[in-house]
Amino acid sequence: MSAEPELCPLGVDGILVRFSRVLTDEANAQALSFRDQFAAADVDGITEVASSLTSVRVGFDPAQTTRDEVSKAIRALVTEDIQPDTEPKRLWHIPACFSPEHAPQLAEAADLAGVTVDQAIAEITGQRTRVIAIGFAPGQPYLGMLPDHWDIPRQSALTDSLPRGALITAVRQLIIWAADAPTGWRHIGQTGFRVYLPETSTPFAFQPGDGVQSHAVSASAFADIKADPATNGGARCEVLR
Repeated sequence: MSAEPELCPLGVDGILVRFSRVLTDEANAQALSFRDQFAAADVDGITEVASSLTSVRVGFDPAQTTRDEVSKAIRALVTEDIQPDTEPKRLWHIPACFSPEHAPQLAEAADLAGVTVDQAIAEITGQRTRVIAIGFAPGQPYLGMLPDHWDIPRQSALTDSLPRGALITAVRQLIIWAADAPTGWRHIGQTGFRVYLPETSTPFAFQPGDGVQSHAVSASAFADIKADPATNGGARCEVLR
């Protein structure tokens, strides 16, 4: 790792491994790489290795190990100076509709970002984002990072509810909405993709570190996609390595 993280106690059975207090691509890549590498190390007594935007929770069973032993294992790994792996193993291709009826706040978000609606769509679909974290709702991805001018604030008030599959944005990130729920993020597009599939053996469609590429489709094409639930919104997962 390029920077030694902070190790913070987290309850009686956890350690927070924090790589930064500010979200950056580098800090997120460090957190994701550490999660993978520490999980693969198969340290005795570990119950969970879960990443967030710039940190990782390492859970342990106090009956099997101690905080000191786990901390030693963490430090042994981070001092190896392993470079973060920023290339995704999987790339998702997901159709998204940006017509006004499916993107009611696209014009507002584009104005805040200082671009036209057409430029906004081109930037969103022209950039491969990464699943930087999963949270808030089951399987819900935070995708980043958009260019600096997309560092737009959340709304000052909540939108009462957005539909599942909504594409929303704030603070240089995109989210594909997991379920009908309120939010302070702006609704800039719509997908038919279900990020949470509780009826399957792998209920979370995404994994942290996955690449995501949005592809603009017309309203009529989107209607056809939604009419065929077997395709999960027309999404395709490309295995890269």
